[in-house]
Amino acid sequence: MTTRIFMVLLFITYSFAQIEEHQGEMAGPFNSPQEVTEACLSCHEDAAKQIMSTTHWTWLSADSMLVPGHDQKMRVGKKNVFNNFCIALNSNWPRCTSCHVGYGWKDTLFDFKNEQNVDCIVCHDNTGKYVKAPTKAGYPAENVDLVNVAQNVGMPTRQSCGTCHFYGGGGENVKHGDLESALVNPPANFDIHMGENEMLCQDCHETESHGIKGVSLAVNTKLVDKEVECTDCHDIPVHNNADLDKHSEKIACQTCHIPTYAKEKPRKVYWDWSDAGKKMEVPKDKYGQLAFHKKKGSFVWEKDIRPEYLWYNGNTERYLLGDKINENGITRLNYPLGNKDEEKSKIYPFKVHRGKQLSDAQNKYLLIPKLFGGYWKHFDWSKAAEDGMKGTGFAYSGKYEFVETEMYWRVNHEVISGENALSCLSCHGDNGRMDWEALGYKNNPASEDDIAKMKK
Repeated sequence: MTTRIFMVLLFITYSFAQIEEHQGEMAGPFNSPQEVTEACLSCHEDAAKQIMSTTHWTWLSADSMLVPGHDQKMRVGKKNVFNNFCIALNSNWPRCTSCHVGYGWKDTLFDFKNEQNVDCIVCHDNTGKYVKAPTKAGYPAENVDLVNVAQNVGMPTRQSCGTCHFYGGGGENVKHGDLESALVNPPANFDIHMGENEMLCQDCHETESHGIKGVSLAVNTKLVDKEVECTDCHDIPVHNNADLDKHSEKIACQTCHIPTYAKEKPRKVYWDWSDAGKKMEVPKDKYGQLAFHKKKGSFVWEKDIRPEYLWYNGNTERYLLGDKINENGITRLNYPLGNKDEEKSKIYPFKVHRGKQLSDAQNKYLLIPKLFGGYWKHFDWSKAAEDGMKGTGFAYSGKYEFVETEMYWRVNHEVISGENALSCLSCHGDNGRMDWEALGYKNNPASEDDIAKMKK
């Protein structure tokens, strides 16, 4: 019996034992989800405290850090950074916090120290029926059977992780380039780890005391020991091929082993907020996706997308509230740092999400509009900006404009086997996918003789 099969059987056996135990302990009735948490904590006494020290709870980095381009150290995270999907958390809590691992974060008065506000079942549900209400600040939907869910908890599954991570940004395949519901049960040629090898999320995202290894470039600004890399499991050298192993010193594994993403369903790649509020009849696009929504504006979706490639050294440039926009071009909300001459830099694949969003026409910084309960009711951008900027410490001048922004997401999932990975000519051939000039080279770094050998 292989180690992997043994671990799967052990997991299944453990899960059944847990379910049987909980059916006796979690008899209910439960009049609120907090009562479920209280029952959980009667046995798992330290669980809530552990959760409260994680970024899943705080939505901030554990430590203060010096953000590139800024003078003061600060904690950064989903709680205080911009994106170009639904913009920012401030003033939009009940909608944004539907994916918070807690109950009731509806405004700045949320009690982060109340253990009963921790949502245990969002991660431990094994029924697949636990759903958070989209606009209820993390509370479950009214039709959720809390007793049934509480009696059928166990170790987190791909489905329970995906409950939030597949649907970030307002729907499936909106934010992440490489996370979607197809990963719940994928074929091997979609993702070899979760398909052929039946791996769980926590096989890579190792967990200790509810702290989960892994960080998102969308909110992270500095390489930390919590970042997951392929070499955490795969020993170097990997390939038994001198040329490939030499390449892996400067090229990330993902670059060759994720030739495309959005293989099952299309991904949103552009979001134009300036079209919101208009009266437009726009047909669905070629993928059957909405290309326009009155509340949100216009969208562009793509499928089987070739990533964009950049050097990355583990540090990330970050736009913060009050930073000036780029008046002569695109404002980057984040940007992976690195270059070909840095020892720690490697070429990584990225999803880049582009769009137009609200900016102060006089102060020349991005604005946080109050969308939920604000613009989505009255369709007045100026009022939404005024309400959204209250309490931020930054003024709204009364005049707004829309500016182009872009945001970078590292592509890590949907990994395929070596047999199906990129070949040498995929990058160095006549129609290679790399933009060598953008990567810092005058031209293709492979010689004509090398390319000729590749073609044989």
